[in-house]
Amino acid sequence: MIDKYKWWEKLGLYAGILVFLIFILAPFAEAIMVSLRPLDAVFRAPYRFYTPDMTFDAYIEMWSSVPKLPRYIFNSFFMSCAVTLLALLCIIPAAYSVSRFEYRFRDGILTTFLAINMIGAAVLIVPLYKLMLTLGLLNTYWSMIIPGAAFSVPTGIFLMRSYFLRIPRELEEAAIVDGAGRLYTLWRVILPVAAPGIVVVSITVFITAYAQQFLFALTFNSIDDYHPLAMGLYQFFGREQVVYNQLMAASLVGILPVLLLYIFLQRYIVAGLTAGAVKE
Repeated sequence: MIDKYKWWEKLGLYAGILVFLIFILAPFAEAIMVSLRPLDAVFRAPYRFYTPDMTFDAYIEMWSSVPKLPRYIFNSFFMSCAVTLLALLCIIPAAYSVSRFEYRFRDGILTTFLAINMIGAAVLIVPLYKLMLTLGLLNTYWSMIIPGAAFSVPTGIFLMRSYFLRIPRELEEAAIVDGAGRLYTLWRVILPVAAPGIVVVSITVFITAYAQQFLFALTFNSIDDYHPLAMGLYQFFGREQVVYNQLMAASLVGILPVLLLYIFLQRYIVAGLTAGAVKE
């Protein structure tokens, strides 16, 4: 195998990756250090990355400062799972349809999905509120699950469509010749082959739903027991001061479910990202 990169090109490549990683990981490192500092030392001057008085007190005190924090973390995880399942029920058949069938306005539908994907949730928050009020869904989990799933569908369709396009049509044709219907073929033949892509889309939707619950919760829900983690973190903002060390501690604990899920499904994600990269 011939190495096509010179040593200075490799040096520049690794330097660029290092800078990128520093920008990505530095906020997490600082969040960890802030969570370990006493509150009066968070803005101590001159700035010191490490101080001898660091403790884990914030990780203990945050549970008493916001007693319902475990409930908020559970709500975020539950609603993200529900958003993912509901979105997949729409994404998979829609992506299969636009990748396999020729019909009028198909390109127009894809363009519409792309345009919708560019519209932020804040732009539609008033009509969404009226819709939830009309349907009687205010102050329920559904008022946050349905909009979250709806805004995840366009991106999911584009991602899932690319995986369906990589699957040879001969697999479907062979199943249809054997007497299988379209739904049976999709369920028994196509979905097992597209499993890595489904995992990638599921993780993408889950992380998006987990991170973007604040606006829907603030607008559509006023019951404390239904609040997600984002609203729980908002309670660390007091009238006189922000409890930054406990806020950072709660934020780090709150992302643990997503981090563990990502670690557990890492090999499936890598397989999904590389699926179809090599043409056989």
